[in-house]
Amino acid sequence: MAAITTVMAVSLGAIPAHAAGTSSPATVAAATTADDVPAGTADDPIDAPLYDATADGSTVRVIVVTENRDDLSGAASVGETLQTFETLPMVTLRVDKDGLDELAAQDGVVSVTEDELSEPSLDESIPIIGADDAHKAGRTGEGSAIAVIDTGVATNHPFLKDRVVAEACFSPIDTSYGATSLCGNATATQEGTGAANSASGACATLEGCDHGTHVAGIAAGDGTGVSGAPVTGVAPGADIVAMQVFSKFDTAKYCGSAAATPCVRSFTSAQVAALEKVWLLQQAGTPIIAANLSLGSASYTSACTKDARKTAIDKLYEAGIATVVAAGNNALTTAVNAPACVPNAVSVGATTDDDEIASFSNHGPLLDLFAPGNGIISSVPSGGYDSKSGTSMAAPHVAGALAVLRQAYPNEGIASLISLLATTGTAIADEAGVSIPRINVAKAAAAVDEKPEGDKKPRAFQADNDKDIAIPDAPTGSTGTPATSPITVAEYQGNAPKNLKAYVNITHTYRGDVKLELVSPTGSTYLLKSASSSDGVDDIVGEFTVDASASPANGEWNLRMTDTDDGDTGTLTTWSLIFPTPFESTASQTIPDSGTLSTTIAVSDIDGNAAGPLQVYTNLTHTKIGDLRLVLASPDGKSYTLKAYGSEAGGTLQTTYGVDATDAVANGTWTLKVTDSATGSTGTLAGWSLGFPSYENQTLKAIPDKNYTEIWTKTAGLSGVGSAKLQVYVHVEHEYLGDLKIDLIAPDGSMHALKANAEEPGGTLKKIYTVDASDLPVNGWWKLRVDDVGTGDTGTVNNFVVRF
Repeated sequence: MAAITTVMAVSLGAIPAHAAGTSSPATVAAATTADDVPAGTADDPIDAPLYDATADGSTVRVIVVTENRDDLSGAASVGETLQTFETLPMVTLRVDKDGLDELAAQDGVVSVTEDELSEPSLDESIPIIGADDAHKAGRTGEGSAIAVIDTGVATNHPFLKDRVVAEACFSPIDTSYGATSLCGNATATQEGTGAANSASGACATLEGCDHGTHVAGIAAGDGTGVSGAPVTGVAPGADIVAMQVFSKFDTAKYCGSAAATPCVRSFTSAQVAALEKVWLLQQAGTPIIAANLSLGSASYTSACTKDARKTAIDKLYEAGIATVVAAGNNALTTAVNAPACVPNAVSVGATTDDDEIASFSNHGPLLDLFAPGNGIISSVPSGGYDSKSGTSMAAPHVAGALAVLRQAYPNEGIASLISLLATTGTAIADEAGVSIPRINVAKAAAAVDEKPEGDKKPRAFQADNDKDIAIPDAPTGSTGTPATSPITVAEYQGNAPKNLKAYVNITHTYRGDVKLELVSPTGSTYLLKSASSSDGVDDIVGEFTVDASASPANGEWNLRMTDTDDGDTGTLTTWSLIFPTPFESTASQTIPDSGTLSTTIAVSDIDGNAAGPLQVYTNLTHTKIGDLRLVLASPDGKSYTLKAYGSEAGGTLQTTYGVDATDAVANGTWTLKVTDSATGSTGTLAGWSLGFPSYENQTLKAIPDKNYTEIWTKTAGLSGVGSAKLQVYVHVEHEYLGDLKIDLIAPDGSMHALKANAEEPGGTLKKIYTVDASDLPVNGWWKLRVDDVGTGDTGTVNNFVVRF
């Protein structure tokens, strides 16, 4: 982090009071450029103000982030353990200066930051964002849940109508801070009914404890049949997961003044625990679409990549859950509060009923979205309703909107839903001319024609274009006109990989004449091959690797071929763009002697079930490999033995296993368990990965009348054999689809019927067929054959995908 801060300026009630904030034992930061002042340095991961806070012999609560969970035991040994996590590589400790020195010297410690404190930062707003129109169209958020990470929720409030489906409380008890629990049972952690009910227990009588109930009502309240209630929240059909992350403080040191004592504050570690619980609930089946954090700490003008919450926020994003965060109420024009500045968080500022930026709202280049946040009426404990203002009120508008969009577009990823809110919103310009969209739920929910799931093209990791392209000969004394061939990528989030591969097959009478370049969707050029007057060999057949991580993955890529000398010609016959699997773990991990190493990989954006054969690559060294058993566990609990115990000697095991995992879900967390069955042998897992083989050909092929055409893709290097659930995606257009007979030809020459000719009008066919390819070889040429058995009509094959 750029600075050690406390008391998050949050959007509750009297805004100026929250903008002031309260200091912690370390320091308070103003607007900060996060990456200019990182937590620690290359040699010291300790956030510098912690040394000042412990110089007099005092102790401090810190969050230690390590490279992986194997490093946690060493880190935890230097102080008192206050909070542990089930899946995240972090631990909360109480340490003194000696403990900080020990952490600084340990390998594997990434950052050490203070466990900060946070302060809890509709009738008119719902029509402003078009939610009422979305409700009329049946889009109410039904089928999704929203996690409200706040001061708990009055679970029996009539506006929430028994839709609180889960509760959890993370409320640290720390006598040195004067902090006591606000959990229903007065312990530091609690799950289940009553854990986060702010209408009972210690929270019921504290100022500020109404905040979470107000937030929940904005996101998902339903006033149908309730006297005196607002008409509705944004997603009245959505369920609510209530989470309490605040503790009660009884000292002026942390409440800001004696007059403000007692108060409620939240440790960062409690928020991380809640975010992790959201992930665990989703993995167990609760359909959470968004986690709402209406709180914030120090203000940042650039991304706060060292924030302790980033690891958990990233984990939720990978699982398809948006972390929606209030931008803060400091009236800053170029900054937002942490954790709204975390890159994968959705930062939300506040607007008025007149679509002006609220005077208190932080905004600027880091802000993602605006939503109403001024004078919002919603539920409060004791069954009543109240008006509040702040970015805390704006954020749950976005969380609710995502639930509505999930119902409208059940097959879209979280990035697409967020993008829909941004691209369909009303532009609000700030003082610097920066335009940020204020969400419009109705427009977003109607922006895209819904497609049936079976028509969605599977994600491919190799795309081919085998249309012949002539490479013009260069005029004498000059270079030739460049020839290009496109491949379009559409299923990837973020930028392209560092090891993007391009396979090229060109026939040419003097290959040294040809300069090859790969051009990204934004126009960036990557040199594949230079021209060379001394290279007189024929043809170019090979694979080239480039670092394309500075370019976005999605869009049209082009292979550009330029002849630099006269006298020779050539033709591109085929080329492929190959994306290596993004699902890998490269961290080196120790395999415990006579124990089990469990390591995970998160998979996202793979529709439906996993692959057959799923490619599982492992790279390990061990003094006796025969002592090892390797088992892969899917996100839904299915197990696949990769390697049984044996008698192999020590050495290196670099192997790709082919596993039929087509009965397991693809998305979620996969676990590799490496078990050492005997004592006296040691080893290291250097890395592992998961590959979901899927191959696409984008060549547009004409379907001649009363004839046939074939389109193909070649697979190589796969382990395993075919499964009974091979998927074949076909996209054809034809004047009379009833004329078409479509078959798949496997590498062994066997033919598998996909579609018979029958009465069917002309149009477009986009369909996934399932083929029983049990025990068929997976490597080789897979062909799609399309026969036109009638006369008088023509068409094209537009796309063909083989997904194992």
